[in-house]
Amino acid sequence: MAYKYKKVADGLRQQIKDGKYIPGELMPDQNQIAKDFNTTRITVHKALQLLMIEGMVYSKRGSGTYVRKDYVASENTPGLGGVSPIDKPIGATLTNEGKKVTSKVIELSARIPTKKEADQLLIQPTEPVYVIQRVRYVNDTVFAYEHTIMPTSITTLTKKILEGSIYGHLKKEGLKIEGTHRVIRADKASQNDVNNGIATKLGEPVLVINQLSYLDDGQPFEIAEARFPYEGSTLSADVTL
Repeated sequence: MAYKYKKVADGLRQQIKDGKYIPGELMPDQNQIAKDFNTTRITVHKALQLLMIEGMVYSKRGSGTYVRKDYVASENTPGLGGVSPIDKPIGATLTNEGKKVTSKVIELSARIPTKKEADQLLIQPTEPVYVIQRVRYVNDTVFAYEHTIMPTSITTLTKKILEGSIYGHLKKEGLKIEGTHRVIRADKASQNDVNNGIATKLGEPVLVINQLSYLDDGQPFEIAEARFPYEGSTLSADVTL
């Protein structure tokens, strides 16, 4: 027998797929949803948490729950999938607070996005994007290699900003980062990994995190891939059942 919150989640999921609530739309408050499903607010809260994990919705403090702007209904991809409790893209600087974090900027350029990039970032095909490559160091030791695509309309970036914290810069600009759709996987080291100090030889294991990050209004602002040396790379998460 399924738990009540799972039945509520199933119902809301189907409503989103059927278009009752469209991408970017504010959903009814939890009290109204509880009334609609003849259940409690606590049950609704757990159901919405499940949909957040699946990547269908996100919560904006003081405002409510919204359907993700980048959500596309598909039978093969219920929700975006892969959004885990470790969905806050706080970056290397905050992850290693109290340590010396520096960056070597390899590339800062701009170009027209590919169709896939424009679709993911919900921008027009003619809207330029930054292409960012940098190696991050923690206490002078290689921490990660990052490749990032970001719309130029989000903010103005310089080499000096990239040598520090991009997320810190966005915060100063008044932008609030809400969360991330994140996929974590293992890969074999490429020549680029060796060149950037992520691996010592070809084929060595590396940890890879691909993520699509979005602001508190649900607008995606960053496509990023980070590659980490296998030695010293750990991943932790608090999971609430």
